[in-house]
Amino acid sequence: MSALIRVLAEGAGERCLSEYAFANLWLFRREHRYRFHDGPWPWISGHTYDGAHHAMPLFAVDQAPVEVIDTLLARHDCLYPVPLERALRLDPARYRHTARRDDADYLYPADHFRHYRGALLNKKRNLMRQLLRDHVVQAQPYGHEWQTQALTVLAAWMHEKNQPTDGADELPCREALAEAQALGLTGFGYLVDGVPGGFVLAEVLQPGVYAMRFAKSLGGHKSLSGYKGLAQYMFHHFCVAHTDAQWLNFEQDLGLPNFRQTKQSYQPAALLEKCRVVARG
Repeated sequence: MSALIRVLAEGAGERCLSEYAFANLWLFRREHRYRFHDGPWPWISGHTYDGAHHAMPLFAVDQAPVEVIDTLLARHDCLYPVPLERALRLDPARYRHTARRDDADYLYPADHFRHYRGALLNKKRNLMRQLLRDHVVQAQPYGHEWQTQALTVLAAWMHEKNQPTDGADELPCREALAEAQALGLTGFGYLVDGVPGGFVLAEVLQPGVYAMRFAKSLGGHKSLSGYKGLAQYMFHHFCVAHTDAQWLNFEQDLGLPNFRQTKQSYQPAALLEKCRVVARG
């Protein structure tokens, strides 16, 4: 299946959707109830966050026979996610497409985080400088030896966010921390004054394009306000360390106001629409 996904994403560049990666599909298989369907025209069935039963074609949908598309639509509510450029190539007399703002991926130039230039990102730069002035921050490449510390951060983060056990993305995150190498995830753990304070795990979507799968930062044994700037520093350090990074994909905001406000504050260059294709009728 991973080979099919790679072919599907090939050539998409920075506009590659965050779902087009094996690790993401595997980690969130329970939440979306993903099932793989093999055959000449393979697909993955699942459920969107708002409950739509969808088919994710593992082929270029705009190059498939209409009989294949119609069969999938007869069994599912929609085809999803379909890149806008492919949805636009479908016969508009036969199919229509919509896109929800909640589903869109946030896309940023990596240089946003390397430099935090300009008035709109000035606050991020100042928070990071304040953190580095007041604390000693150490970045360590993420590996199995960092798993226990990362789990400590995750547990504290869940507590700070008042999330129940297995709430938010705790279970996929725990699996990602345990299987990072096998899943092709790369990242760092961060110590603040010698205390585990955060971690990031990312996945290569395309050459130079990273999806930030998990990023957790907190206040360690101090108040959260005492470590302000850690999240900004983690993204900055990741981009400086990965000199090949040209773009970061922060995935969707799920319609959650806090997610949306935070992701908007980093000034995305684009929101990548994920279309839902349905039959006209």
